Amino acid sequence: MKKVLLFALFFIIGVSVTFYLQQPKIKKLPVINPVDLEPEMVDSEVLMERKGFGHTIGDFEFTNQNGEIFSQNDLDNCVYVAEYFFTTCGSICPIMNKQMQRVHEKYKSQLDFRILSFTVDPEVDNVERMKAYAEGHNAGSQWQFLTGKKEDLYNLARKSFFVLKPAEAENLGDAGSDFIHTNNFVLVDRKSRIRGYYDGTKATSVDSLMVDIGRLLKERE
Repeated sequence: MKKVLLFALFFIIGVSVTFYLQQPKIKKLPVINPVDLEPEMVDSEVLMERKGFGHTIGDFEFTNQNGEIFSQNDLDNCVYVAEYFFTTCGSICPIMNKQMQRVHEKYKSQLDFRILSFTVDPEVDNVERMKAYAEGHNAGSQWQFLTGKKEDLYNLARKSFFVLKPAEAENLGDAGSDFIHTNNFVLVDRKSRIRGYYDGTKATSVDSLMVDIGRLLKERE
């Protein structure tokens, strides 16, 4: 009887191990560092500062659509998606934020998730305008619309999020030649590390983003 039970035990263990090994392995999202990006996207000073260390998003402090100060400290232990836009944009921004509404709808009840929409036109996009834009997109507290000093907004875009190549900062029909205008959504993990770039104008790319957000929310290190 003992031999039968022992055999049954080994059989069950063997079947369980085989089943586990046959399951598709979910590959972790990469951690993206400046050296992984195209050279023209990387500021040489940033590379020197970050040499030997994994890149993380720099500290920032801006004003949200409610007139409140919002900083890196408000993202403690949060996964988030960042984008750059402006309220008067008539080309890619409406498409991007329609897609971002899908992201918001899916994860708006997730307390450790945020969406950060930084304006690239702070001279126009004051708190009142950002508030109206947020309300027009049914944005809850998880979706922050941020404005502040242009220099600070642009430095963060170029030296922390790396949202565009220099050539893409040229005029795309909506503003001046120094205007940042990009379709990139940037996915950032709990440790302020970049984990992915997605095309905010394409539903299929945003579908992938939503899957990856779920993966990061479950990821614990």
